Amino acid sequence: MFRKLSDPSAQALTLYIDGQAVAAHAGETVAAVMLRQPSPVTRTTPVQGNPRAPYCMMGVCFECLAVVDGVASTQTCMVPVRDGMHVERQHGKRSVA
Repeated sequence: MFRKLSDPSAQALTLYIDGQAVAAHAGETVAAVMLRQPSPVTRTTPVQGNPRAPYCMMGVCFECLAVVDGVASTQTCMVPVRDGMHVERQHGKRSVA
């Protein structure tokens, strides 16, 4: 559904989403990269487990929460990609321990 507009000057990076290597470019957000994946889901809701994906892309709706480099409930629309970054989809209730 989503595709990246080409920018030949952008540095190519690799990040890992649920352990799978994914191509990205400097200047993109994690949410933008996730929207290009076959499943753009970043989290499931804590009570009913409904899938959620990035929506507003400006840090207002909190639908894009995921675990980024071990930090849970990170707003992926506000985080620029870095080479070697690890992202995990966040499922259900977040552990407080």
